[in-house]
Amino acid sequence: MTYARDERNALCDLLDRVGPDAPTLCTGWTSYDLAAHLAVRERRPDAMPGIAVKALSGYTASVMDAMKARHPYPELVGIVRRPGGVYGLARFLDETVNTIELFVHHEDVRRAQPAWEPRDLPAGLDRLLWQRVSAGSRLMLRRSPVGVVLHRLGGGVALGGPRQGPRVEVTGTASELLLFCFGRQEHARVELTGDPEAVARVRSASLGI
Repeated sequence: MTYARDERNALCDLLDRVGPDAPTLCTGWTSYDLAAHLAVRERRPDAMPGIAVKALSGYTASVMDAMKARHPYPELVGIVRRPGGVYGLARFLDETVNTIELFVHHEDVRRAQPAWEPRDLPAGLDRLLWQRVSAGSRLMLRRSPVGVVLHRLGGGVALGGPRQGPRVEVTGTASELLLFCFGRQEHARVELTGDPEAVARVRSASLGI
């Protein structure tokens, strides 16, 4: 088993439990929409650019709608449960490309439900998440209106946002810092310190890839 596979199975188990109409942290998306997104991401390379490029997002949305029309929710979750495309052929690609994606979307479903709490993660996964945060903080925080200093509990510092001007200190575990950097600021269990106006600005900023 790999961390990507573990997150995939846990996410799909949760999707099965909550059903097709459950809310998620992805604005406007139900659990059915999220399952369609994951299936399209792995199995429709022609629609993948629209995930990141706004001008192409309409086509991607139409492919997602077609995926939902073609596959009932339980069937679509079953498709997501099996790595697709090149990820289904090479375990190292699944681990490299999908661990973060599946972790974040797993939390998107978990944290949209009542009474959620952060998970206790394996030490190896915690280290992997921090490696991705520290390597990608500049990219993920590039739209921050103020400088950001990430402090990992247990050790580690990463920077992002403008290099001049006010800075906000963000402290938390690797997983919570990752969610913060991926634009889930309101649902990340982190501590923010700094000028109140700067803190407010980074809380409402559009962060992430």
